[in-house]
Amino acid sequence: MVSITDPYDALLVVSFGGPEGQDDVIPFLENVTRGKGIPRARLEEVGEHYRAFGGRSPINDQNRALIANLEHELAERNISLPVYWGNRNWDPYLADELARMRDDGVTRAAAFVTSAYDSYSGCRQYREDLWRAVEATGPGAPRIDRLRHCFDHPGFVMANADGVVGALGDLPPSAAERARIVYVTHSIPVTMAETSGPTGGAYVAQHLAVADAVSAQVAARTGVAREHDLVYCSRSGPPSMPWLEPDVNDHLAALASRGVDAVVLAPIGFLSDHMEVAYDLDTEAVATAKELGIAAARAATAGTHPDFVATVLDLLVERAAVERGEPVTRASIGAPGPAADVSPAGCCPNLRADLPALCGEDTPPLPWVASK
Repeated sequence: MVSITDPYDALLVVSFGGPEGQDDVIPFLENVTRGKGIPRARLEEVGEHYRAFGGRSPINDQNRALIANLEHELAERNISLPVYWGNRNWDPYLADELARMRDDGVTRAAAFVTSAYDSYSGCRQYREDLWRAVEATGPGAPRIDRLRHCFDHPGFVMANADGVVGALGDLPPSAAERARIVYVTHSIPVTMAETSGPTGGAYVAQHLAVADAVSAQVAARTGVAREHDLVYCSRSGPPSMPWLEPDVNDHLAALASRGVDAVVLAPIGFLSDHMEVAYDLDTEAVATAKELGIAAARAATAGTHPDFVATVLDLLVERAAVERGEPVTRASIGAPGPAADVSPAGCCPNLRADLPALCGEDTPPLPWVASK
């Protein structure tokens, strides 16, 4: 009997990775910045963010919790499918996990990447890492199909709307009534944003669509239509390179000057509470808001919200049906519409070098594994 996840015999969670202790911090950051010429002093500066949390990023524990919930949901749906986990920048590394999958007899896996939007760093760079991992694994490496980005799935939007509503409940009632929603995502270079997606501009357009959709749900549930903004955090490039703005802290200052005294900080650009959330929002932005006299509450990320866990499996079932040649109706909030299953040629280009990447129309052939 055909399973609803056929032809896949495994689900692979692909993530960024993070240090697990103080001794891991600088080696981890060296992995992240390899080839970018970042001075050691800058690594030490960023490393202090991690050291303030014991040298441990929340992201690995968040992924362990997500995988546990995925395994539980698979069991609830009577689906027998192992879940693996590989990181780009820290243990468990992708190449090691693919070798384990090969040794376990996995031949074809669906990969869920813990990045919801189109951009080089959130799309093609992961595909480049998948290519390198498959190449390192060699003959017998499983075929990997990447699931489409989850930004426009109603379950992802619902999880974020729940987070905003919950944060409104953390504010004093009078402040909650007038609170503005400040949606936050990771800043990226302007050139990366302009070239994101198949035709450019996808990164910002997708975030704006999610912000509008979440705000509409929050308004429907609370009876209050709140103004909202999209802002950025975690800029790391040189001052000479334009990055997306405004920074969340600068934006809070601008809001305070206009008389805004209550906000919800909603990190829709992040799937879990990793360091950009724990430090840039929970530490820096909350401190900025306090200094400005703004009542602030931070919304939960999608994390292990039941609707988000269900979203991952819904995308798996959807893609499996596509691969079996069956018609599918894609769950979507609407424009700009779902990302492609197989990345179009030139999508989210690497502006530094043209490197091979898996799961794309322009993926070059490997002698031992199908590439699309």
